[in-house]
Parts: sequence; C-alpha cells; structure tokens
Amino acid sequence: MNADATDAPGTPHATGPGRLVLLTTSHRVAPGLLSWPAWQTLRAAGRVLCADDAHPQLPYLREAGIAVEAAVPGARELVDFCRDGGRTAVVITSADGDTELTDGLARMAGSGRETMPDLELLPGSYDLPGARLLDLVQIMDQIRRQCPWSGVRTHEDLAKYGIEEMYELVEAIEDGDREAVREELGDVLLQVVFHARIAQEDPDEPFSVDDVAGTLVDKLIRRHPHIFGEDEAHTPEDVKAHWLREKADEKQRASVTEGIPLGQPALALAGKLASRARTAGMDALPTGEGVGYELLALAVRAEASGTDPETALRAAARTYRDAIRSAEEAPSGAAD
Repeated sequence: MNADATDAPGTPHATGPGRLVLLTTSHRVAPGLLSWPAWQTLRAAGRVLCADDAHPQLPYLREAGIAVEAAVPGARELVDFCRDGGRTAVVITSADGDTELTDGLARMAGSGRETMPDLELLPGSYDLPGARLLDLVQIMDQIRRQCPWSGVRTHEDLAKYGIEEMYELVEAIEDGDREAVREELGDVLLQVVFHARIAQEDPDEPFSVDDVAGTLVDKLIRRHPHIFGEDEAHTPEDVKAHWLREKADEKQRASVTEGIPLGQPALALAGKLASRARTAGMDALPTGEGVGYELLALAVRAEASGTDPETALRAAARTYRDAIRSAEEAPSGAAD
C-alpha cells in the first residue's frame, strides 16, 4: 500500500515497506507547473533527490520550501531508507533517465531476496498537444548552429525543396499511403521551421517561428468570425463567403488576380484565375486559336462545374501511366 501523500513531510509509516517514487517531468511544460499528486508527494517525502543540479524544476521546488538533495545514492541506500519505518523517497528523474539507479532497483527486485518498497512512476507533468513542435524548433536551432550545410542555407536555396516536398505530399495523398502522408507532412513542416529559423538572422526584418505561428493564428481567428465572433455560418458556402470577405478586407487588392502565383503549373494557374473571375462575377475568357486556348477553355469549364482541373488531369495522367505500364508488361504479340 502506498504511503498517504497528505501526511506531514518525512512522517514515517508504521506499516508497509515504504515508497520509492520516480517523478518524471516534461521539458516541454514550463517548470513549476506540476500536477497536484506530484506536489502532494513531494511535500510528504522524507527525502527528495535529483542527480541533475541544473534540472529546471529545482529552483521552483526550493522556492516552495522543498529541500532537494543534489545527488542520488545507489539503489541499496534508497531501498534501506524507505524500508526503515515505511518512509517515502522521491527521485526527480533527469534527462538521461537515471539508468544506474533503475538498473540497480531492477536487480534487487529480481533477486527475490529483497523486501522492496512500493515502486511508483509518477508523471509530474504531461505534454500538451503540439508539444513535440517545441522539440522540432529546438532541434532545428541546433542544426542551424552546428551543421556546415544547413548553417549557410538561404531562403533562395531552399525554395526548390519546398516545391518538391509539396509535390511528394500530393502524390502520397493520391496514393492513399497514410504512412507516406505522415512522413511528407513532416518534410513540409521542416521547410516552414527551416525558413523561420533562417529569418531569425535577418539583420533588418527578423522574425521567428513564433511570429509565423502568431500571424497564422490571428488570420484564422479573423477569417472565422462564425466561431470566434458573432457572425453565423451554417453551410460550407457561408464559411467560404466569410473567408473571401475577410480576405478582401485584409488585402485591399486592386485586381482579383493579385496574389495568384504565376509559377504554379499552368493548368492549376488557369483554374485559379477562373475561380477568381467567377467569384467576382466576371466573364473574361479570351478568344484565340491553338491548343493553349483550348486547354484554357477546358480548365475554365471544369472549374465552373466544381472540378479542379489540375487534380482531374493528374488523376487521368496517373491512369494513363498505369495503362502504359500494363502495355509494357504485356507479352509481345499480345496486341496482334
């Protein structure tokens, strides 16, 4: 039976073999933000120990009046302490996991000859959703500082990789490969974090990944007044109307064509131009001769019918590729 964490600190327990608690904390949560069970256990412990004298939790624990020993003795000493009067000891685990201590405890428990205290792994703090993004930012910062290749890249150097990664993501989605989608999303995210890290070093207009995220958060809130404001939207069409109205107010563009990247694939470009023109109520399809104008008219017609021309052609092209492969694999003379 575990010791009652509500007892006064250091109070021995007449029954039971004592309690040895390994308290884990997340470096992704601000120091001092511990769970209530963790604070109860720390205050009730006869000894609190931590092998890492630079552990970020230590200043906050000491400020709260908890004495922390800046060393962790061997498994034998801790077990004997806990068994003597049924006391509680708490070890605040370090980043390396205190392997020597845990291995020693495992050997003692596995011998079958020891009366062991109750061993407990107590999470003192938990990762929040998105916490691993902090790891990504930290790793990217270290790579930028220490990697001979990554340390000298510029926005211009990385531009082509951003395009490549998006194409690879699209292909993974089209293939229906969930594992590949997950990996390619990570590669796209890497481009965002990498560019943001480079931007920090700009001498005139620096910004960080937090600035990027903050700008996006503000934009999402502005463009969803039906969620974060008093407007109402009951259909996808209502939401789109909100989005377009807010976007128009933000951009104050002189032309509906502003903001459309001309470097995108031609069919996607035609579809985007057609979408902007149709939304603005304009019929501005040029006339001319040749395949280019025929493709343009087809793209405009597809967009008007609710079909993305780029996606439709890609799907047809993939089917065409499969047909070519089937023809290549067919036995010679099969077509005779």
